[in-house]
Amino acid sequence: MKTYWVVLWSLWAARLVRQPTLPVRVTGGWLRGAVAPDGSHKRYLAVPYATHPVKRFQVSGPEPTWRGVFEAVEENVRCLQRVGNSILIGQEDCLTLNIYTPVDASAHSKYPVMVFIHGGGFFEGSSSSFLYGPEYLVSKDVILVTINYRLNIQGFLCLRIKEAPGNAGLKDQVTALKWVQRNIEAFGGDPNSITIFGESAGAASVSFLVLSPMAKGLFHKAILQSGSSLSSWAFQFKPVYMASLLTKVMGHANDDLYEIYNILMKKSDRDLIISRVPRREGNTIISELLYTPCVEDKISGTEAFLTEAPYDLLSEGRYNKVPIMIGLTSSEGLLFAGMENDTTIANIKFEKSLPKTLEVFDELKRIEIGKKLKEFYLGESEISINTLVNISKLHGDLYFNLPVLAETELYLNTSDHSVYSYVFSYNGRRNLPKLTLGYGLNNAPGATHADDLFYLFQQPFLPTFFENKMINILTTMWTNFAKYGDPTPESSALLPVKWLPTNKTSPHSFVIDTEFSTTPLWFTDSLKYLRDIYSKYRRKKD
Repeated sequence: MKTYWVVLWSLWAARLVRQPTLPVRVTGGWLRGAVAPDGSHKRYLAVPYATHPVKRFQVSGPEPTWRGVFEAVEENVRCLQRVGNSILIGQEDCLTLNIYTPVDASAHSKYPVMVFIHGGGFFEGSSSSFLYGPEYLVSKDVILVTINYRLNIQGFLCLRIKEAPGNAGLKDQVTALKWVQRNIEAFGGDPNSITIFGESAGAASVSFLVLSPMAKGLFHKAILQSGSSLSSWAFQFKPVYMASLLTKVMGHANDDLYEIYNILMKKSDRDLIISRVPRREGNTIISELLYTPCVEDKISGTEAFLTEAPYDLLSEGRYNKVPIMIGLTSSEGLLFAGMENDTTIANIKFEKSLPKTLEVFDELKRIEIGKKLKEFYLGESEISINTLVNISKLHGDLYFNLPVLAETELYLNTSDHSVYSYVFSYNGRRNLPKLTLGYGLNNAPGATHADDLFYLFQQPFLPTFFENKMINILTTMWTNFAKYGDPTPESSALLPVKWLPTNKTSPHSFVIDTEFSTTPLWFTDSLKYLRDIYSKYRRKKD
């Protein structure tokens, strides 16, 4: 009996002892990871793919090299960001990625590769396995890579000068993809089968990568979850003016381009990140996202990420054409409506909440549009906490549904590759973003922004809550797309129906819930109205 307990204790204790992987040779040197404690996969954490630039706001420095063996076993890396109103976390030298592989992966394997780009409004978030655990995806025979990139003003100051050309955070993503191309074979990955995917700002990043000549050839499929380069919150108009707003908050009322640059260079990271530009009265919380991707100027000796507007590139078919999966959650806006408070809710005005991607100069027309939107979302009711579910539909349509569906339609018009459109509407026990909402929003039907992530990624210490079936369905469809360019290939018996690509003749979306059905691409009257408004008033000037 004593021997029995010793064996059991030894087996349990063995899970706490790190089991190293064999060393892997990458372009920077040798590195070694560890087998996951449960034996499900191998992990290589916080692998540096580039160094921080010598000067802020510029393209990242060269990939670091090292002697000996780099122990890629501790994560704890995130780029600089704010928590709450006054806490700064993260580090300047943060350009790292995590690699997760099946246990049997070796240099002789050819596993499809999925590179995930985290969300967070371009001002927060990281690649941490605390949120983006690999177990569900890697168990489906793929390699998962998650990356960090510079955020906020450090990653997205766009002065359009050589010292600060713009889009440093997106250029970090390109650098990470180049590292993956050079090195993923050593981990058992196929450099000719790379799928980029992301959620929210990560999905907008994927959209921008699809548009950028800088990213050409670095990926072969793309998945966009609840984000688009056409989203007003994902694109920075008048970026020099936007930078001046920050310096003015810091007490420097100067509009000179180089004065702004010099001020920002002299400030500490804490000053840059903790300082906040106040929201314009009457607008919604999403309008607070200021420092995001931009159109750059062509500057001699500097490679630009993007020099033309996303809508122009998409509508003219000038982008990296690959198979696309693109979709939404059914109640995107619940999460953001839940971030409002008594004061901001009382101040919301429909005509003042129109996205900056609309350019309606006629004040009477703006008021008319505002009244029409109020009719769609509120009817005879007024804006209040009691009608917050209705207000959430405005958040969802303006900032997520409309831009994602518009991007989908443009792909259909200009690409010969398959486009798979979806609406994630499943309401289950792992819809954690929605379940944590107040004001009764957690009782609304459907799924909100980021709910889908909890069916794709495992979180340590968080059980499945008996949602294994939907976890299996979603991860199978996502990994099937990465493997075959088709989420439900002929060999799949997982679903009662086949998910067909959408088309120009009858544009539709696949509804992911307990029933699995289809819905028209433009699925509400309010979206059809907004589509018409955008056809007349879409902003064309930067």
